Amino acid sequence: MIDRVPSQETSSTSENRSRLPLYTQVLIAVACGTLLGILFGQQPYLFGLRNEHLGKLGLFVITVLKTLAIPLIFFAILDSFLRTNLPLRQGTRLIAICLINVTVAMTIGLLIMNLWEPGLSWKGRVEELLNVVPDSKAAPAVAAAQPDDGNAFERIASYIPRTMLQPFSSNNVIGVVILALLLGVTFRRLHAKPDRTGSAKDRLAWVIERIYQFLVKILEWIILVVPFAVFGVLAYVVGRSGAGVFPVVAVFLAAIMAGLTIHAFVYYPLVAWLIGRKTPKEYIGKGADAIMTAVSCNSSLATVPVTLRCLDRMHVSPESARLAACVGTNLNNDGITLYEAMAALFLAQALGYDLPVTSQLLIVLASIMAGAGVAGIPEAGLIVLPLVLSAAGLPDHVIVAAIPLIMTVDWILARARSGVNVMSDMLVAILLDAVQQRRQSGH
Repeated sequence: MIDRVPSQETSSTSENRSRLPLYTQVLIAVACGTLLGILFGQQPYLFGLRNEHLGKLGLFVITVLKTLAIPLIFFAILDSFLRTNLPLRQGTRLIAICLINVTVAMTIGLLIMNLWEPGLSWKGRVEELLNVVPDSKAAPAVAAAQPDDGNAFERIASYIPRTMLQPFSSNNVIGVVILALLLGVTFRRLHAKPDRTGSAKDRLAWVIERIYQFLVKILEWIILVVPFAVFGVLAYVVGRSGAGVFPVVAVFLAAIMAGLTIHAFVYYPLVAWLIGRKTPKEYIGKGADAIMTAVSCNSSLATVPVTLRCLDRMHVSPESARLAACVGTNLNNDGITLYEAMAALFLAQALGYDLPVTSQLLIVLASIMAGAGVAGIPEAGLIVLPLVLSAAGLPDHVIVAAIPLIMTVDWILARARSGVNVMSDMLVAILLDAVQQRRQSGH
């Protein structure tokens, strides 16, 4: 029934090749970069080498990640359409549950950002923060800048691709996803029809699969140098602004963690208990192995075998468990989508943007689409964040400067996102099983 069962080896290759887990490497990089920044500041210390040079090298990694994001999302969606076999009735239930969960996640995120407004803690300091990052130039009176909202329908229509290549050249993540969905549906229908062009269709599917695997392999190579990028950026940031940058970034960390915590440890257990008949002790207790594995390896996809084992302990049917954890893991990305939307709104508040509801909903839509496109991949949130920030209307120089600052705490948030995504997988499996049991009992 389901022919796409993710392999733990596929998504954790970069960590398997390393003696130390990626999160340990990043933690060491944070400590070493901070120490180097404090010791040498902006002074040369080795054959004329400065912390500024290390910062520029770190930004190069960020640029490559941004370049890779659009094609990765596009081919990931096409590959999912061609390789996933999902019956209509089960697929409808799965999508409905996922949409409800992500709607609640976005509601929590929007409430926190609009009631607390944590981004205002950066307001008035944006130019100072931008000048911390090498080669980023803050525009005059940047805090007074305002995105061009225009008519809501016109702005929504602007995301519809005008040509096949336009979304790629403009980094329009919503347009890329729309184009990938249309092509994916077309390819799937053609692939399902037996005719004389069967061999050509098989070759097309093979090409798409190989391109996607090639992009994932490149991503794995880039992830290997992420700790060095963090090291270089932190050495420069701390060398120029001092260790005082950490309390500023801590507000961003606290805001995102608040949203993830409320969604994961209030909403999920409550729904699992009231609808799925699994007590919070059973849901969190028996699912702890999967949660901690996701936090450790930073990949919900690599955690699938452990997730299936935990769902078996909860007496969830294998069919529902496999549907939610193997296929649904491409959709159950509440952690990533919540993070992307809250990060974009945080920076918009810092710049003094007064975003109307329509603009905030477009940010939510971009977050959902971007998150679905890179599901289960390590550091997926960091990869697609620049695209979501662009969808929020943030200037390019702000995005370039903000990403390195966010990188100082992203290694923490990345693990929290993966844990939330796995908890989402388990909740969807529990709800699918509950619906199936009620249908079988006639209620």
